[in-house]
Amino acid sequence: MNDGNGRALWIRHPLAALVPDGVDARGGLLVRDGVIEAVIAAGETPAEPHDVFDASRHVVLPGLINTHHHFYQTLTRAHPAAINRELFDWLKALYPLWARLTPDHLRIATRLALTELMLSGVTCASDHHYVFPDGLDEAMDIQAGEAAALGMRIVLNRGSMNLSVRDGGLPPDSVVQDADTILADCERVIGRHHDPAPGAMTQVALAPCSPFSVTRELMAETAALAGRCGCALHTHLAETFDENAFCEATYGCRPVDYLEETGWLTDRTWLAHGIHFNDEEMARLGRAGVGVCHCPTSNMVLASGQCRTRELEAAGVAVGLGVDGSASNDSSNLMEGVRHALMIGRLTYDASLTHLDALRWATEGSARCLGRSDIGTIAPGRQADLALFTLDELRFSGAHDPLAALVLCGAHRADRVMIAGRWTVEDGAPVGVDIAALRHAHGQAARAFMDG
Repeated sequence: MNDGNGRALWIRHPLAALVPDGVDARGGLLVRDGVIEAVIAAGETPAEPHDVFDASRHVVLPGLINTHHHFYQTLTRAHPAAINRELFDWLKALYPLWARLTPDHLRIATRLALTELMLSGVTCASDHHYVFPDGLDEAMDIQAGEAAALGMRIVLNRGSMNLSVRDGGLPPDSVVQDADTILADCERVIGRHHDPAPGAMTQVALAPCSPFSVTRELMAETAALAGRCGCALHTHLAETFDENAFCEATYGCRPVDYLEETGWLTDRTWLAHGIHFNDEEMARLGRAGVGVCHCPTSNMVLASGQCRTRELEAAGVAVGLGVDGSASNDSSNLMEGVRHALMIGRLTYDASLTHLDALRWATEGSARCLGRSDIGTIAPGRQADLALFTLDELRFSGAHDPLAALVLCGAHRADRVMIAGRWTVEDGAPVGVDIAALRHAHGQAARAFMDG
């Protein structure tokens, strides 16, 4: 193990590795002090002293990067009040339940979601937390603490809602805050948690929830604050036809016009879903450097539509990948999401969309969405964030292309995960986490969200 003592770790002779075109990584990788020092070609050997990890059974990927999630929703998976509904009705069914969220609920939900993500090969997670019932003022601090305890990179999305049903929005009064409270806490969270440096373990993005839950004024003020503080911006946009219709009826414009009017058309912005854009809107997003997090699983579960990933990339939009909330995906497994992205992509287009496209979205594309050039790729100088999978299960028997097998045969659990040069998953188990105890505690917490 590379523990920051200056001694290198040679991850030797992987079965396969996802590396940039033209790079020979058959000899493995050399990791030192949390950074990839060298990619080693076949037949080469590191010259200086080093520890060795035999990766001959492993397919090595850059750590997966989850660019959209709602950790707290692990407490309301497959809820009878919400299954078999589309987005607006789904939200209306669950908002009153989420109003019961307490600090302890959020803590255990965050711990479980991060553990589940890590086991699927995720090394950096962005969580969009926008529900703030009374007593949950320190939500971002809770999430930062849980991520640090697990060793996970995190982007804390200080979400917000201030447009309730009373004012023409969708959420009830019990889960919204006033704009002054929101903006003050945004500044507090940035000051306490945001690290803009390369290799940062914790960063902050400002993330009003959606056009149907936030006022125009708060959108604009949030963009201005993010500009002053150098933070990224994130929101849901163009997820459903209902959302687009709400935007047109309430603000007199389509969603991309709304972004431009509120100061959000910037290369610091990435959007969740981005399904219902027209060609002209995609071109504008590309010119502005806006990214889109593709959420294939929840898009299918909620029947929201099919993201036009090929057209977005052709327009210059960075496309990343996210599991989305565990109550609309009902899982926090990004490797599963990679497979879903491939399948719906082929249904939308044709077989020229490959497993490499889906893996690229979950790694390099997601890093671009977050504005990070230090993660998402296996290359010298990048952070040593890696996901190692074996092909030992029955599902892989007879597979010939290791990288394709991960996606086509349905890999869902990493054997090893490294974050910043430290193993956080070993032999398929998260380091320092009692899975049985976590599942029990989370199950107990979920009881509070049963109907009645």
